[in-house]
Amino acid sequence: MRNSRRCCRRSRPRRSPRPPRTVARPPRDRSRTPVQRRLTLWRRLSAMCSVRKTPRNQSMNRRTMIESPKGGVSIKGLRPTNMIVTIDGPAGSGKTTVAHSLARHLGLDSLDTGAMYRSVALLTIEAGVSPEDHESVVALACDHRIDFDWDVTPPRILLDGRDVDDRLRQSDVSEIVSRIAGIPMLRDAMVEAQRAIAARHPRLVTEGRDQGSVVFPDAEVRFYLDADSGVRAKRRAGEMRDRGEDCDVEKIRRAIEARDRSDRGRKDAPLTIPVGAIRIDTGEMSIEEVVNLLIRHVEAWCDSKPGSES
Repeated sequence: MRNSRRCCRRSRPRRSPRPPRTVARPPRDRSRTPVQRRLTLWRRLSAMCSVRKTPRNQSMNRRTMIESPKGGVSIKGLRPTNMIVTIDGPAGSGKTTVAHSLARHLGLDSLDTGAMYRSVALLTIEAGVSPEDHESVVALACDHRIDFDWDVTPPRILLDGRDVDDRLRQSDVSEIVSRIAGIPMLRDAMVEAQRAIAARHPRLVTEGRDQGSVVFPDAEVRFYLDADSGVRAKRRAGEMRDRGEDCDVEKIRRAIEARDRSDRGRKDAPLTIPVGAIRIDTGEMSIEEVVNLLIRHVEAWCDSKPGSES
C-alpha cells in the first residue's frame, strides 16, 4: 500500500514553472532635449551646489543657539531644527550685509543665494556664452561645481574649487545676473539646491529675492527689506569705491531700477513681498539699527512659541 502511494505521487505530472512576471516600463520620453535630461541627472546627483560636511557644521547642528560657538545672543527655547529666517528685497536694499550680521549675532549659518546665480553669470562671461542662450547656460552650469566654504564666516562661494566671492561683485557680473536668474530651468534647480542646503544647515538665515515667497514659504520668520532707488544706488556706489572701482551714482540708479523691473516682471518667482513677511524700509537706518530691529522680531517670535522660557 505504501509503495503504491509512492508510485502514484511519482506518476503525477509536474507543473510547469510559472513564467516570471514582467512589468512593462514606460516608454522613454524622447521629446525631452539632451539638456533637460542632463539637468534631471544634475538635480539627482546634487552636483550643481554641494555642501561639504565638516566637523564644525556637524557639531553646530547638534547645538542650541545658547551653545553656539559663534558667540551669538541667547534665544531661549529654540531648537536648531526649526529656525529658518528669510530676507528678501531688491538690489542694494542691504539684505546681504544684514543677513550676514544677523546670522553672526544669532549664531546661525547664512546663505547668499544671489551668489549662486552670480556664479553661473561668471561662467557665461568666461565661456563667452550669451545669457539669452538658455540651453547653453544651463549646460554650462551642469559642467561645473558650485560649493560653499562653510569653514569661514560668512561662507564664501567656490567655483570648481576656486574662491570667486570677490569676483562675483564686479560690474560685468552684476549687469547680466538678472537675465541669468530668469532662466526657468536654472531657477528650478537652484531652488532644489537651496532647500538641500537648508536640510543640512537647519539653523539658517537665507537671503535673496524669492526665499520667503518660493523657496521657504513656511519659514519661521520672513523679512522684506526695501529702500528708495536713490538710497540703494548710493550704497552700491560706496561698495564699489571700497573695492577701488570707478562708479557713477546716476548710472547705478538707472541700472538698479532696470533690475527692479526685470525682477518684478519675470514669470518665474518674481520679486514680491512674501505673505506674512515683515517689511522694513532701510532707507534712513544704519546696518546696526536694521540688524537690531530684526533681532527683536526674531526674539519676539521665539517668545511666542509654546514652551519658551521667560
